[in-house]
Amino acid sequence: MIEKWAHRADLAETAINERHAARLWGLPRTNLAVVSWPPTAKEKVFVHWHYWWQAHYLDCLVDAAWRNNTKIRRRRIADTVTGIRLRNLGPLAKNRYYDDKAWLALAMARAGELKSLKPHKRLPALQSNIISGLDPHLGVLPWREGETFLNVPSNGPGAIMMARMGKIEQACQVVDWIYDNLVDDRGLIMDGIRMRMDGPEIVRHIHPYCQGVVLGACLEIVLALRERAGIGKLEDIESVYEAERVEEMMRFVTRIRGLVQAVASHQATPAGVLNARTGDGDGGLFKGILVRYLADVAVRLPGDSPANRATKKLAARLVAASAEAAWEHRLEVDGLPIFGTDWTADARLPHNYGFGSTSLSERVGLVRVDERDLSVQLSGWMLLEAVARVFRHDAPAT
Repeated sequence: MIEKWAHRADLAETAINERHAARLWGLPRTNLAVVSWPPTAKEKVFVHWHYWWQAHYLDCLVDAAWRNNTKIRRRRIADTVTGIRLRNLGPLAKNRYYDDKAWLALAMARAGELKSLKPHKRLPALQSNIISGLDPHLGVLPWREGETFLNVPSNGPGAIMMARMGKIEQACQVVDWIYDNLVDDRGLIMDGIRMRMDGPEIVRHIHPYCQGVVLGACLEIVLALRERAGIGKLEDIESVYEAERVEEMMRFVTRIRGLVQAVASHQATPAGVLNARTGDGDGGLFKGILVRYLADVAVRLPGDSPANRATKKLAARLVAASAEAAWEHRLEVDGLPIFGTDWTADARLPHNYGFGSTSLSERVGLVRVDERDLSVQLSGWMLLEAVARVFRHDAPAT
């Protein structure tokens, strides 16, 4: 099983790199992912390039390198960071959107943890820029600079980053704010709050993305609190100090348990396949982000209680069932997969009808295939990396 999913993840990686990867403007030692396949002329030269899609492309490259750390993979990771920096036409923090910047900071930090790769010298400035964006009164991030929309897509990855940096109190404050304001009656996480002149307006949209980043943030906080308190197994708690830490930690453990169950109940089929309709564009990444952090829960949540073990098992089931369905419904072109935007339905063959100008129907854009977008294919790759990680973790020690 491990070999099967690792091989399929390799195929997804090859598909993305063969169809999408290209030098930026022909420059040596650069790499970016073209945002669609087949691409338009503007896409080929990175007029359209999508900063945060590139961050997830980088994260997927890092996933593959964690499975098998090769020189070729490390080179592509380094070239991609260079490509992102050059295409951004300025510092990495030159971007108004805090969610975009947080995703890149997370991917770059993970890359820096790989053997034979060092933390990038520009990462601290990017992290500092994000943290400086916290609202001084609420302690949370706006969606973008100068914005009065406070949303989970910025604060979720921001909290993950803060917890991994050891800024646990700030991460806790962000997640507590989310739970105080943005949980619906099913236990799912809503999108955000617009601060209007006549009072706050809750944006109630439910996106897989939001469930994923909150799971990731809660998990990082739990692990950071355990490490800070020197906690091994919960039954070994002796001191009052440790007990207080455990009480704080359990608040976030309970949130993980509840949110995984809510996702299983309301965003998946009875068989466990994630079935939210997210379409193309930015939405193409949403389910991939959720499965990344479901896999994280399945692998890293401490299994020192029956409730935690049940949560880990459920998270793993959601990842595995989704991967089986997405693989079953894939298309293949030249032996490489094309994943559907809907993992419960057959993938459609990408084309660029509607983007040329050879016919009236194309000029008015009557035909649009979601599978053409890099975002949709990255979600498929993220899914296969996630399931490969889950099965690798479950394998018996040798």
